[in-house]
Amino acid sequence: MIRAVIIDDEEPNLTNLKALLLRHCPQITVTGQASNADDGIEVIRNQRPDLVFLDIQMPGKSGFDLLTSLVKPDFEVIFVTGFDQYGIQAIRFSAIDYLLKPIDIQDLKAAVARAVEKITEKQQNGQLQNLVQLLLHSQQKTEHRIALASARETRLVKTGEIIRCVADNNYTLFFLTNGEKLLVSKPMFDYDEMLKEYGFIRPHHSHLVNVSYVKSLLKEDSGYLLMMDEFKVPISRLRKESIKKALSL
Repeated sequence: MIRAVIIDDEEPNLTNLKALLLRHCPQITVTGQASNADDGIEVIRNQRPDLVFLDIQMPGKSGFDLLTSLVKPDFEVIFVTGFDQYGIQAIRFSAIDYLLKPIDIQDLKAAVARAVEKITEKQQNGQLQNLVQLLLHSQQKTEHRIALASARETRLVKTGEIIRCVADNNYTLFFLTNGEKLLVSKPMFDYDEMLKEYGFIRPHHSHLVNVSYVKSLLKEDSGYLLMMDEFKVPISRLRKESIKKALSL
């Protein structure tokens, strides 16, 4: 499903485009909207859409101003305008397409089809790059060792031997691949940034997991990660999208 945001200063245009997408472009889900450039920037940052339908002429900042204010846009754009003279400039901004108001249904379908093709290709390339990087670095990452200090000893444990961690007040409980559990006298916060580099993600404030040992994403409630040891790690609602992205889902 392609996540889309609509930015247009006229409410009837927002409503009309959403209705057209719902009826004629089922592969598109509208996850956010805005009526000016500043709000549009905020919506884009919060929603992280794949596609943005962007009005060009708006009060204050234009659609072009919105784009130039973003450091590194990672979405596709379809400009929507009532003024044909903006067409050439839109093309210079490398838009997939631009639609003239009132929107023609066939033009909309064609523009969306091109957008979906390009977004799908980008996602596939991204997944391939992730796989290549994982294959290149997995060996050295799993061989890296960290010191875990318990009450009676300090163990040197390979990051690849850690399935998951659970916060326990000012302690952290480590679950290892050999079935051992190590209670370490440091809070999870101390390990969060350290282990992120080695393929660990934090789906919940009390849990840190090694993505190599995630078996599946369970969709019940707000979601769970089923781990290799059959433990179900909860996913907080605020972290759901970032976790799906980290797992390339």
